[in-house]
Amino acid sequence: MTGTLFLIPVPLGPAAPETCLPPDTLAVARRLDRFVVERAKTARAHLKSMGHPRPMQQLDMQELNEHTPAAAIAGLLAPLIAGHDLGLLSEAGCPAVADPGANLVRAAHAAGIPVVPLVGPSSILLALMASGLGGQRFAFHGYLPAKEPDRSRSIQSLEKTARREQATQLFIETPYRAAALLDALSLTLSPAVLVSVAADLGLPGQRVRTQRASDWRGQGALVKDRLVVFGIGV
Repeated sequence: MTGTLFLIPVPLGPAAPETCLPPDTLAVARRLDRFVVERAKTARAHLKSMGHPRPMQQLDMQELNEHTPAAAIAGLLAPLIAGHDLGLLSEAGCPAVADPGANLVRAAHAAGIPVVPLVGPSSILLALMASGLGGQRFAFHGYLPAKEPDRSRSIQSLEKTARREQATQLFIETPYRAAALLDALSLTLSPAVLVSVAADLGLPGQRVRTQRASDWRGQGALVKDRLVVFGIGV
């Protein structure tokens, strides 16, 4: 028999795991001793804060990130094929969502290995829930282009899609580019298009606000150096 691949969410920032992870998720994380992670240093910090009983240096921890070659995925499945359970962790939030861990999940399915997602925070869904924008139809686009004119073209395309499909369009941005993206949204979108900004979700300083694109003009400083999920709707 093969092992089971457990998809283990982690907090979205420096928050106590007990505030956003249920006991069953914590219990699975604490009993495993083999993990595939996006970054070992971060994963050790997460597991330590979750109360893992073993010294971190005794855990088998393999990295899977954007630099991992496709040929290495098969080797990461080896513990599962040998009958050991394995945990998959990302840097923050849910693994395999806007995350290279999806490649491991796909390979596990191809090999007939059971995959079990565990409950935990997803910045995308938390932002959608709090936005007031339509949750019946939505699409997530990851990161938009960082440079002009590609960024503005992408924003215009998302507005057209939101109107045509009556679907909320979600995307994320890194802390060092969030302010520039908000400024671009406020200047590129039609003035009445709704823009939702969700920053630092699940943390003490979280902020969620939805208003017209024109009302966001000159407000880029509000999201500077913060991890942000953006949503647009009509």
